[in-house]
Amino acid sequence: MKKIFGAKKNKDPPPTVQDATDRITKRGDTVDDKIKKLDAELARYKEQIKKTRPGPAQEAIKARAMRILKQRRMYEGQRDMLYNQTYNLDQVAFAAEGLKDAQQTMTAMKAANKELKGMMKTVKLEDIDSMQDEMMDLMDVSNEIQETLGRSYNVPDDIDEEELMGELDALEADMDFESESVPSYLQPDQESELNLPAAPTGHAAAPANQQQEDELGLPTVPQASIRT
Repeated sequence: MKKIFGAKKNKDPPPTVQDATDRITKRGDTVDDKIKKLDAELARYKEQIKKTRPGPAQEAIKARAMRILKQRRMYEGQRDMLYNQTYNLDQVAFAAEGLKDAQQTMTAMKAANKELKGMMKTVKLEDIDSMQDEMMDLMDVSNEIQETLGRSYNVPDDIDEEELMGELDALEADMDFESESVPSYLQPDQESELNLPAAPTGHAAAPANQQQEDELGLPTVPQASIRT
């Protein structure tokens, strides 16, 4: 049967946007090479026209340069057309990439939405409020325990301002009484310290009528009384 009707041919997959862009870019490069060659020929003809005298020879060179110039303009038109096609393909590729990104974003958001719904089923707002109330009660009890443990023993807490000032005045009066009961000679002078006699320094001078003694403790004889 296949020999009679022929086998079904497999169709080639359609070209992608990138394939079309690459093909057009390659054609554009070929056109640019042709334009460069024509520019070189035009430059050569221009130099020949300058060196040639007006006449049939110069006119022939101008005719060839005119033909090259027309070809160059034709290739420039083709190149501009290819550039426009490439620009359109780039726009299509950008739009396609944007749609792909949007699809991926939607897929990720759907998965996240499904996961959040599953998590919300396990978390109840009433349970959170109840837990918060229990935590506040526990903190209040903890503060009461800390205040009870930090309370001082046998210290009155109900002292008003008048009682405090009275206690301070009584303490100041006691301090003044104690300072007055100290003798005056024991109180330090404001300008100088106690006026006490100075301690003796050096050896004391012997009285004039005191008799001198020798090494053995006997009174010495004055030398003036010894006669020779």
